[in-house]
Amino acid sequence: MAPENMSISVNGQSQVPPGFRFHPTEEELLQYYLKKKVSNQSIDLDVIRDVDLNKLEPWDIQEKCKIGTTPQNDWYFFSHKDKKYPTGTRTNRATAAGFWKATGRDKVISSNCRRIGMRKTLVFYKGRAPHGQKSDWIMHEYRLDDNNTSNCICCAEVSTNFE
Repeated sequence: MAPENMSISVNGQSQVPPGFRFHPTEEELLQYYLKKKVSNQSIDLDVIRDVDLNKLEPWDIQEKCKIGTTPQNDWYFFSHKDKKYPTGTRTNRATAAGFWKATGRDKVISSNCRRIGMRKTLVFYKGRAPHGQKSDWIMHEYRLDDNNTSNCICCAEVSTNFE
């Protein structure tokens, strides 16, 4: 299908061809989707939705970011990073019901042996720190290496072990 024919509005009406699956690689998420998003370039197929992560619980992301009618275990979205303090650098990852907590080390994402970005893994905890209850919700947050854009928009993939 040529790019000029790819005018299906996925998030507007959730209209996708039968059998459509969206499983981008990490390199594709960074090099194509996130890079175009931060550069205000159009993306051929509108498959990644803009959301305010601090106003959505993980279980609400499913409905807001689903693609088509096929059951999914992964949901993708763009979200601006919210600062915890106006003059600080820490990211606010709290929602009304809980918070996203970073776990492990950030993973380097490379393309052609060149670092292009990073992936941070976060787990959702219900309640408030430090007494939150760990859930099965996992988020992978992707950011570009370019310091001018890495702090304003991230692309994330949320998944759960629930079947």
